[in-house]
Amino acid sequence: MKKFFWIALAVILIAVIAGWVWVSQKSEGNVPAELEARYLTADDRFIEIDGARVRVRIEGPDQAPVLVLLHGFSYSLESWDGWVAELQRDFRIVRYDLLGHGLTGPDPKQRYTPQQRAFFLEKLLDSLELKTVNLAGNSLGGTIAWRFAAQFPDRVEKLILVDGPAFAFNAVHDEPVKAPAAMAAFLRFAPMSGLKQAAVFLWADPSRLTDTRLQSMQDMMLRQGNADALIAHIAMFTMPDPLRQLAWITAPTLVLWGGQDRLIPPAQGQQIVEAIQDARFVLLEDVGHMGQEEKPVKSAQIVRDFLTARKSD
Repeated sequence: MKKFFWIALAVILIAVIAGWVWVSQKSEGNVPAELEARYLTADDRFIEIDGARVRVRIEGPDQAPVLVLLHGFSYSLESWDGWVAELQRDFRIVRYDLLGHGLTGPDPKQRYTPQQRAFFLEKLLDSLELKTVNLAGNSLGGTIAWRFAAQFPDRVEKLILVDGPAFAFNAVHDEPVKAPAAMAAFLRFAPMSGLKQAAVFLWADPSRLTDTRLQSMQDMMLRQGNADALIAHIAMFTMPDPLRQLAWITAPTLVLWGGQDRLIPPAQGQQIVEAIQDARFVLLEDVGHMGQEEKPVKSAQIVRDFLTARKSD
């Protein structure tokens, strides 16, 4: 698996060099106000939470069960558009741009470790006066989600992990690993050629990723301050032994994994299921690391069935 990772980095480095002339014109980043004018919807709001200005989007009926969605590293809340289209009739869906991502931008306090992000989620839910929620996360968002569910078990009704790691991967264990030069360059300049090559690695079928979606991904990564935040995140990111914390999770848990995930193999998802007292594993055979984007209808139906089932089922 490490071989795939380094091959992907090498491909990204080539793409970065190829796009260097173009990205040099974007080195100062996208102006937040311009991005907000382009991407904010009527359902968006900015909330001041413990020194951070956080972009939050809330959709669905006021009295419906609440589902909170956490996106992955370098992405934004747009990553969940497919699920929201399928689920918003029956759920009150809350999603936000993580600190250092999307239109939220960098955190003045640099709270970028997964555990710090989990504690920040507590503050966000308190701000929205949400006591208990259903919680789902993809990739980094999944790591935040299970850490939150372990730390605050009384606040999570049901937990959903979409390719959300708990165990070490790509040589990251108890100590952080400095971002390789190719990765740092990719995060800082986000050339379209690099994004397309990254999609080849993360998606089972990159043709499912539209030009419009690629453009929004690039725009969010290039928001002023986000590159430094993403690089700082890597410098703080660790994956220590999770077994003790996973055992604290009491919420019924769905572990949904892409059968063609080359970043974090499905075997990790099965390990997570074995460590949580009430968990089930579902494999999406023809999907990579981004199941909610690659197969939104199919994956959302699995989630709907899970959320609407009685806890004893």
